[in-house]
Parts: sequence; structure tokens; C-alpha cells
Amino acid sequence: MTEHRADAPGAGRPPGADMSLLGIYLNDHLAGATAGTARARSLLRACRGTALGDGLAPVAAEIAEDRASLLDLMRRLDVPVRRYKVYAGRAAEQMGRLKSNGSLVRRSPLSTLWELEALVLAVEGKAAGWRTLHELAATVERLDARRLDDLVERARRQRATLEELRRRQVGVAFRET
Repeated sequence: MTEHRADAPGAGRPPGADMSLLGIYLNDHLAGATAGTARARSLLRACRGTALGDGLAPVAAEIAEDRASLLDLMRRLDVPVRRYKVYAGRAAEQMGRLKSNGSLVRRSPLSTLWELEALVLAVEGKAAGWRTLHELAATVERLDARRLDDLVERARRQRATLEELRRRQVGVAFRET
């Protein structure tokens, strides 16, 4: 049997989420969503007019919509946006572009592969965030479990699409010329 002490952390507080920690968590996800949205848009610009661009376009649009959903959720929870984290997300995405790709004058197919892998990871992280919030929906009434179910499912579909695009790019990136 668990003993409850009056001086234990959270004692006397109704069950629910620590909103200050939830605010940090959501702002960290917002930084990631900002970086992911920028990465998807950048890759889409680089691949416009190709089969890869056609496959990526709807996913990139949804990634931007998911960032907007996160901002809406933060507003409903009265979680202030920490601008410095948004800026850090943008900066991290831009720094990620400064990597050796084996080509100095044109875009390397390796860059596209790396960016697709980064997007797969970003979508996986986003899905984990939606799942975490879904678990909290039982105690945080301003979280809509059905909406979070939809977001989790959309992230699953995005990941599957990105994984298929990534697999195709492997053949392009490592094809002998």
C-alpha cells in the first residue's frame, strides 16, 4: 500500500498535469515543429516539379497544419509561446543545412536523403508528443482526446509516406553514375 504524505510533491493538488512542465514540453515541441516545417518547405522547394516533390507536397502542408494545431492547443491551455525556443528551432534547421554533401556546386542526392531521414525523425517525435498529450487528456480537460487521436493517425500516415520517399531516394543517392 502506498503512503500519502501531506508534504509530498503534488500533495493537496488535484490530479492532473504540472502546467509549468507541460508549458516547457509544448514549447520544446513547438521548436521542433518550427524546424520540421522549415525543413519540409525547403526540401519541397528543392524538389518541386519532380515525383519526390509531388509526393512530399501534401505531407509538407500537413506538417505546417500540425504546427498550427500545436499553437492552437497551446492557446487553449493558456501556455505562452516562448519565442526564443521558436527562434532556436529555426536556427537549428538552418544549421542543419550546413553539412558536407559531397557536392560543392549543385544539390547532392545525399542531401535529399538526409533531409528525408530528418523529416522521418521529426514526424516520429511529433507523434510521440501527440501520444503523450493523449495520455494527459484523461486529467487535463482542455485536451481533446479525439483530436489527438486524429493527429496521431495523421503522423502515422506522414511517416509512412516519408519512409517510402526515403527508400526511393536511397536508390537515387547511391546509384553509380
